[in-house]
Amino acid sequence: MNLTGGIVLFASLWFLTLFVVMPIGQRSQADAGAILPGTHAGAPAGVPWRKKLFWTTGITLVMWAVIAFVILGDVITRADISHLDQWVR
Repeated sequence: MNLTGGIVLFASLWFLTLFVVMPIGQRSQADAGAILPGTHAGAPAGVPWRKKLFWTTGITLVMWAVIAFVILGDVITRADISHLDQWVR
């Protein structure tokens, strides 16, 4: 894995993780009891973006480190992957 591959892997994992983290702990305006005029009662109320971005980055760093270790440490090689469809006897 080269530098560009590492950056692309991190960015892809980061956005995937963000979409998983975003709905966790989310409160609607109806739950908060303060519905703004012109918005739906199910609209989010007070999204803690800083906290969500922090958790997203931390989780992504851990996942990226594990994947980078597997790739760079030759834990699983291309030869291993090419032989997955063959039965071992």
